[in-house]
This record gives sequence, structure tokens and C-alpha cells, in this order.
Amino acid sequence: MKKLRKLTALAACVAMLASLAACSGGGSSSVPAASAPEAPAASQAAESTEAGDGKTYVVGISQLVQHEALDAATAGFRAALTEKLNNKVTFDEQNAQGDPATCSAIASGFVSSNVDLIMANATPALQAAAAATSDIPILGTSITEYGVALDIADFNGTVGGNISGTSDLAPLDQQATMIKEFFPDAKKVGLIYCSAEANSLYQVNTVKAALEGMGYACELYPFSDSNDLASITTNATKSCDVIYVPTDNTVASNTGIIDNICQPAKIPVIAGEKGIAAGCGVATLSIDYYDLGYSTGLMAAKILTGESDISTMPVEYAPNFTKMYNPAICEALGITPPAGYEPIEA
Repeated sequence: MKKLRKLTALAACVAMLASLAACSGGGSSSVPAASAPEAPAASQAAESTEAGDGKTYVVGISQLVQHEALDAATAGFRAALTEKLNNKVTFDEQNAQGDPATCSAIASGFVSSNVDLIMANATPALQAAAAATSDIPILGTSITEYGVALDIADFNGTVGGNISGTSDLAPLDQQATMIKEFFPDAKKVGLIYCSAEANSLYQVNTVKAALEGMGYACELYPFSDSNDLASITTNATKSCDVIYVPTDNTVASNTGIIDNICQPAKIPVIAGEKGIAAGCGVATLSIDYYDLGYSTGLMAAKILTGESDISTMPVEYAPNFTKMYNPAICEALGITPPAGYEPIEA
């Protein structure tokens, strides 16, 4: 049995969630009422297959916070599962408004109502669901690295037990190379991240090592709360030539703070995903979060209908990555993107 099954790990996870609350961008301490999103458009072809056994399913969706990437992943998940199971599935979709403690309350509610499957969108949502149940199937999405998120020392690509899902990990060495393509003459890169998001630290440490191998000097700029993001960003602009931000939920919810500081200071930002790049970045190497959520929905359909056993399902990764640039910010900073980059649509 994996380490996460141990009671000690569960206790540690709960304690970590409590500390993570300090990094949220606000939110309620109570479980918000389920939202009522519109039925997603069937934008991808998928042949519908009814369960055929008369069963209906209730799927709980726990999303950490609203921002472009997570919203797209949830929409893709709902679309795939709706296309596969038609009217046999209903969703209980709840948003923690950036508060990891609320993720725990949402997960406990799903367990109490005995939903058939939980979809956890973002790392704190997955950690909360894992702590709440070892019986109900849990699929994560928008998770960068499952070994880091679930404290699995020997993670080999399959979590086991009642957990699997999809990862949003884009090749971090290629993100570092992207900085070299844009700014070969830069000397120092500042890496800004929320210290309470375990996967953010994993990303910046990996990118930092790659950049130092290319000859850049690097400095980490962690922040513990969205309230200190502005001061941390200001400090980074004073001593760095370029700033890198990973796929970080607190950053994604506060790109305006970074942009309002970095553009006037003429300091470019390279981002870990498209939504952040659209808000404050020059460029990104990004995945499509709708497609990632859609893949998660296909996994859910197989689990609910008994076609697949979640305990043996490996974590799936996005097959394609796209180099993109932000036309408006590039123009404002006088930067011409290298060949091979697609513009981010406004």
C-alpha cells in the first residue's frame, strides 16, 4: 500500500492544507453552493455510449479557484463525460474560491453524499480528496507532479488505490530553453512562486537547474500570500533581467499585479501556461487545459462503466505543447518573438 494510505500521511496532508490556506487569494471558509454551469458544447467528436445497465452516476467536481486554465479543464471534463454517458451522469460542481481549507469541506461533503467519483481540479483539491476517502474513485487534473502532490517517494507513474488522473506538466527544460531563445544576453532570472504550492516549488527548482546549466544566475522569490505578491515582484524587477513564473494557481489568479509592475519596469515575464502568459507574460510553452480535462473525463467514463480499474490506470500527460507569445506585451516591450511561436488570441 502506498504511503498516502498511511494514517500519518493523511494527518500530514490535513496539516499542510491548513497551512496552504495562508496562500489563497481569499475565499470563503464555508462550502459555497454548487454552481450551475451551462452544458458544455460538444467541441470534440466522441461517440456516445450509454452505460446500458440503467445506472446513473453522480460526479463531484472540486475546483480550487476560478481562472482560465482550471475553468477550461473542468469544461473539458464535463464535455467528455456528458458525451460518453449522456443523461446518465449528473454533476455536483463546487469551487473553493482559492481556499484549500474549503477543498477539505467540499471533499467531506462528497464522501457524505457518497458520490460515484470525485474530480479534483488542482493540487489542493486532490490532496483534500485523498485525505477524505480511500474508497471513492478520485481523478485529478491540472496536477503537475503526483509524487510531489501526494508525497509518494517512489512514484512511478501510477498512484494506485483509488487515485489517478492527468498531469499538466509541460517540459520544464524546454521552458528554460525558451528563455534562452528570447533573451540570450540576459544575466539573471528571477523565479516567482507561491511557497505553499508544492508543485510550484518543484517547477522552479527544475527550471532553475536548467537555467544555471545554461549560464544564467537565478534567484527564487517565494511569496506566502497574494498580499505580498506585489512587494516580491517589485524586488525581483530591481535585480533581474527576466522573470519566470510556473503554473501556479495564486499567480494565475493575480496576473494583473505582476503585469502592473513588470511592464512599467520593462522586465519581461516567461510563464508556465497560456492563461498566465495572457495576463502578464511575454511567452509560454503551454498545453491545452480543455483537452487535458477532456482526457480526464474519458478516464472517468471508463471507471464508472467498469471498463477500467482506477488502481491500475497510469497518470496521463498532455501529448502536445505549443510555443505561444503575447502580442500586446511583446509590442509594449519592443520584443520580436523568435520563429515558431503562435500568438495568444486576445
